[in-house]
Amino acid sequence: MEPQIFAHRGSSHRFAENTRAAYLAAIDEGADGVECDVHLSADGAVVCHHDPTVDRTSDATGLVSSYTVAQLKAMDFTQLGNEVLPDGYGTVHEQLVTLHELLELIDARGVQIDLAVELKHPSPFGHLLEDRVLQVLQEFGFDPATGKVGRTGQIQVSFMSFEPESMRYLARTVDRSLLCQLITEIDAEWVQELLDGGQVSRAAVYEVLHRSVAEGVELINSAGTGIIGPGVAWVRANESLVRTWLARGATARIWTVDRPADALYLMSLGVQQLTSNRPAALRRELAAAANG
Repeated sequence: MEPQIFAHRGSSHRFAENTRAAYLAAIDEGADGVECDVHLSADGAVVCHHDPTVDRTSDATGLVSSYTVAQLKAMDFTQLGNEVLPDGYGTVHEQLVTLHELLELIDARGVQIDLAVELKHPSPFGHLLEDRVLQVLQEFGFDPATGKVGRTGQIQVSFMSFEPESMRYLARTVDRSLLCQLITEIDAEWVQELLDGGQVSRAAVYEVLHRSVAEGVELINSAGTGIIGPGVAWVRANESLVRTWLARGATARIWTVDRPADALYLMSLGVQQLTSNRPAALRRELAAAANG
């Protein structure tokens, strides 16, 4: 059985991550799903962006949470892109999109697709982030039991986070089958080194990643989420545990799978969903491997 392939931050090997162009390319290339990261802007909008700051991805600096949507849209988020923006994929200052705009883009394409929303913590707004995400989805007819949204229910939404408390909070409202606990291995001593070096913001992010293992595994073991989301390296190091979860009926959504060898290994375990920066190319390579 072929796995579903999710576009990691859109088709981010072609266009700058989490941009209008990356999302549209993923949809137009036939990705089974699109993954987006979300933060809140200073004026409370849910914006699609990975880092807590705009430093790495734009021509500006500072926290995403310190800017309004209008200020964010005035920035150039094409810095990491490898291609010129084609017609129909928006101008430079249309590349940062809100979750509402991303849903509109998908709805306008009229395709049946999955949308994986990763809630980025720690957030200065706490669980207001989850509340605002749910409010946006409700504007599109979100069903918390099935995760369906869109004009005809053609968009299947799920929620992801490294922060176990985010999953617990969402479980009060949505079905647990729609929740994906992300997991990655982080050295606790490294977190302390960041703190000692005064890098408090980075340390806070990595502390969440560190807790994603112990607390995340416990949450998955207690069936607190229906989807498991470890990285490829973590799966290789913990294969027996992953096999146990799969045998129990969990869905596995593994990241970031850009190499065919990793994809074939994960498929051999029975992994159902792969998240890739290069979804279209990976699908072609897997098809070639199957035919070759």
